[in-house]
Amino acid sequence: VKERCQKGIPPSLRGRAWLYLTGGKAKKEQNKSKFEELKNHPGDPKWLDVIERDLHRQFPFHEMFASKGGLGQKDLLDVLKAYTVYRSEEGYCQAQAPIAALLLMHMPAEDAFWTLVQICEKYIPGYYSTGLEAIQLDGEILFSMLRRVSPVAHRHLKKQNVEPVLYMTEWFMCAFCRTLPWASVLRVWDMFLCEGVKILFKVGLVLLKYSLGTQEKLKGCHGLYETMELLRSINPQYTHEAFLVHEIMELKISEKDIEKEHQAQLRRWKESHGDLRCKSPPRMHGAKAIITAEPPNRLELKQKPTIIVDPFLPDTADQENADEPKKSLLEPEKARGSRKTKKKNGHISSTFPPQEVFNPHPSPNGLSLGPKPEPTQGSKESLASNDDTYL
Repeated sequence: VKERCQKGIPPSLRGRAWLYLTGGKAKKEQNKSKFEELKNHPGDPKWLDVIERDLHRQFPFHEMFASKGGLGQKDLLDVLKAYTVYRSEEGYCQAQAPIAALLLMHMPAEDAFWTLVQICEKYIPGYYSTGLEAIQLDGEILFSMLRRVSPVAHRHLKKQNVEPVLYMTEWFMCAFCRTLPWASVLRVWDMFLCEGVKILFKVGLVLLKYSLGTQEKLKGCHGLYETMELLRSINPQYTHEAFLVHEIMELKISEKDIEKEHQAQLRRWKESHGDLRCKSPPRMHGAKAIITAEPPNRLELKQKPTIIVDPFLPDTADQENADEPKKSLLEPEKARGSRKTKKKNGHISSTFPPQEVFNPHPSPNGLSLGPKPEPTQGSKESLASNDDTYL
């Protein structure tokens, strides 16, 4: 499964694969009709007002969300509103809208909702809570890992006092869906939902390494503003699908490395800021960790058909006609009488008498222009003649 996700999930299976990888399928089966209940809930007017203002900003050129009040925007509103009711203590964050919109491009609204729930609770817990403490911690983890991956980029960012939250907040909170080209987004998401948040760290490290990793690239970056402009307009060569996926796979960073650095940054956070105000659930590193922690029932993973066609019932008249014996076609007596039957070598062969064809346009001088008789099988006469002009 991991290798398949690294190569790219086929588009026809991507939505279903994402639902299964995140554990959203099992969550959906465990909470049947829950989404309908949440969707029909009036919701908090405070969050509804913010969500409605954000609807037209999500992929405005995509056909699903282009028309105001269309089906795409309606489903997006239902998914985001349902999440604010489902997690009323967390509410709504603007970075959730592009993630929900991306999911709706690949699956129905109910599936998108449960996939969004799993992403927010298992993959990146605490990212959308008040204070954004989890995203700040991950920013420090990213910056610390950059020292090992690209010391030049690390020294430059430290020298210019460029805080990680200035450039990585949108990257991580939107899972790069508003940063990378579309083909790269899909490939990154295939790996992200399979392997976990380490893919987001790898993508961030690759972009920083190749954007700020050499002295030649830093010649024009004399301050914070120039550095941020360079990171906002990354060279398309570094965000190309083939290049990015190859570099992600080559970068050796494991879940243990992330957890080790997480504990170190958490101790520093407590020393400088005190305890975290938001107690997030532990992070799950990918589909395997989710399935191991919460083993689903086989019945919950069973795929149910979404389109059911009633069996074909034949008409009564057709059934009666089918029961009647088929009538054989009888040959006319004249045709049967005019046929001659010969028996040769134990086989019966039938021959029909030649029929004379009347030519309504007689040739001049009484010459016959009828077709020449073809040579019989076994004749030594050549098929070519002196009159042939095409040979």
